Amino acid sequence: MAHPLFGKLLKWWWLTAATVTLGRVFRAVSRHGTTWESGISENVVWYVVRNCARRLEIEHLAPHNLRRTCAKICHLNRGEVKQIQFLLGHASVLTTERYLGCKQNLEEPVNDRFGRTFFGGVNSR
Repeated sequence: MAHPLFGKLLKWWWLTAATVTLGRVFRAVSRHGTTWESGISENVVWYVVRNCARRLEIEHLAPHNLRRTCAKICHLNRGEVKQIQFLLGHASVLTTERYLGCKQNLEEPVNDRFGRTFFGGVNSR
């Protein structure tokens, strides 16, 4: 998925500050500051989300809620369903459509709007 320039700069700044040059971005870190290249476990993600939700006084928040919210925000900001499918790792675009609660509009395909665009609102049919 394409990132806005600000997002790319922020990611670059964070990776530079964290001295991450290879491997996984999110890593387990021991209490002595040693990083483990294997990444973080599902339990760590649950622990972080649960503790952040508790501090913000949000009940019933799970990592999956954040994943779905990210996908819906991408869709609301005109992200293409195929890009969101790739982001989520879905094998089928139909799964992504169900996930987003939308369907492609096959009754009015986008190419039917070309006449309106090129001929000042006059439909070329």
